[in-house]
Amino acid sequence: MTLQSAPTSTHSAEDRPEPPFPVALVEEMLRMFGRAVRAHQLYLHNNPTYLRALDSARAAFAPIWGHTDELVIEVTDTQLRWEGHAVINEPDKTTDALPWILYKDGIRELRLMRDVEQQELVALIDILTRVRKASPDEDDLLTLLWEQEFAFVRYRYVDMTLEGVAPLDASELAKQERLVDPQAIQEPPQENVLPSGVVNLDDFDATLYFLDEREVEYLRDAVATEYASDLRGNVVAILLDVFEVQVDPAIRDEIVGVLDNLLVHLLTAGQLRTVAHLLREVNIAANRARDLTPQQRETILSLPNRMSEPEALSQLLQSLDERTDMAEQSELNELFDQLRVSALGTIFSWLGRLQTPRVRTQLEAAAQRLAAANTGELVRLIGAPEREVSLEAIRRSGAMRAAAAVPALARLMTQQDGDVRLAAVQALAEIGTPGALQQLERSIDDPSREVRVATARAFAARVHRPALAKIEAAIKGKRVSEADLTEKMALFEAFGAMCGEGGVTLLDGLLNTKSFFGRREDPELRACAAMALGRVATPNAIAVLRRAASDKEILVRNAVNRALRGGTA
Repeated sequence: MTLQSAPTSTHSAEDRPEPPFPVALVEEMLRMFGRAVRAHQLYLHNNPTYLRALDSARAAFAPIWGHTDELVIEVTDTQLRWEGHAVINEPDKTTDALPWILYKDGIRELRLMRDVEQQELVALIDILTRVRKASPDEDDLLTLLWEQEFAFVRYRYVDMTLEGVAPLDASELAKQERLVDPQAIQEPPQENVLPSGVVNLDDFDATLYFLDEREVEYLRDAVATEYASDLRGNVVAILLDVFEVQVDPAIRDEIVGVLDNLLVHLLTAGQLRTVAHLLREVNIAANRARDLTPQQRETILSLPNRMSEPEALSQLLQSLDERTDMAEQSELNELFDQLRVSALGTIFSWLGRLQTPRVRTQLEAAAQRLAAANTGELVRLIGAPEREVSLEAIRRSGAMRAAAAVPALARLMTQQDGDVRLAAVQALAEIGTPGALQQLERSIDDPSREVRVATARAFAARVHRPALAKIEAAIKGKRVSEADLTEKMALFEAFGAMCGEGGVTLLDGLLNTKSFFGRREDPELRACAAMALGRVATPNAIAVLRRAASDKEILVRNAVNRALRGGTA
């Protein structure tokens, strides 16, 4: 930016030059510019209305740059003039009038260079908006323009303290007698000779502040750290320090009220980490404060207790789901660590209602931490009357492999709801202890096909040999022939994983033996038997598979080939 302290000049109507291009272009540009300034004052920077006004202002510069590279605008108290023509006329001298905003702080000429609309238009609009709302003790327009260091905006100004002062007449000064004060006549200064070992600090005063680069950088970092620090945590600490030291009931009641209001403010602002800090320090202060009456203890502990109540916690979870800026996982963890154990049920009920996938993932991780620290509450919620809460507690117990949940999960095996039984089977399979797998044996004959398949797969994965007899009975029974292919595969895979060499005879009979009338078993059943032999993978089982390698049923033949590849690998 070029700063020039000089007066401006205007042309009379007679000697006014012809403008190099239509005045309407400049008028339209300034009209769009003024609209953008007003939109910046009324709307946020990401508001569509403001963005449209800014785009319109930028577009209005394009026709002008087709004729010139620099636009010079003269400033008066009520007008902006270009080439002697008034392009803006604002008779009212108010902060809403663009000419007056510029004129009152000394601006007399404004020069806009090519590309100003792309590089510095937003900064210029922001400065004009700040000046409109500035109080008398804040920086004026000249100061703000100087701080910005524009490259595409230049201006001329006058010193407002000198404007309007009549110039001195040199002839009058010459007539005045010159008087000399004898006391002002002094001898030339003598050089001071310092004693040996004494240093003159003026010898080291190379600059105004004589700070080296390292010291300047330290000051910058210190200022940045101070501005970035969160003072809310300090406010909480100060209030609780006063609560601990002051024993006056009126003072303590007032502090609890302030903390209550502060808690609401922090939640509204999304300061979850500071909320967690407040709840944590409240618990500490309740145990550390001296001469604390039971009523005062109950009052201050009501803050974390109320945060864990279903109504307050539901509002918090809903606000998290609706926020545009996502909370950090560490903030959620810190907050949930301070909640009471009773909050776990409310959290479980909300997991299925959240619409934002990332929030759901974060909440699941935080709920996992809370459940891991309160296994007893987790086990209790398995039998909760609310279906969503019960299902989520079942899933959490399985994910945590909580052996303490096995009895509660076993009681669910008689539930009428098939989804609940299926979730219980999956949780018991994930827990995988002998007691959990023993409870699964009752589900081999469950009415639900999904439950039976999940049970068989759990036995295949865990190789729970005590269930072999029931699996074998299911294979030999009539139900296996009525089952679909998925259930057959699950049963035979479990049988093959557990039977060992002892089951080869049964599987050989299903795969290769013909009936009295020369008929073989169903192709799906024979293919499942081949798969089970592949799981056994003993030499005898491989020999049985090779006898069926050229079977005419393609389903059986493919299953045998896959089993042989797996068995010989």
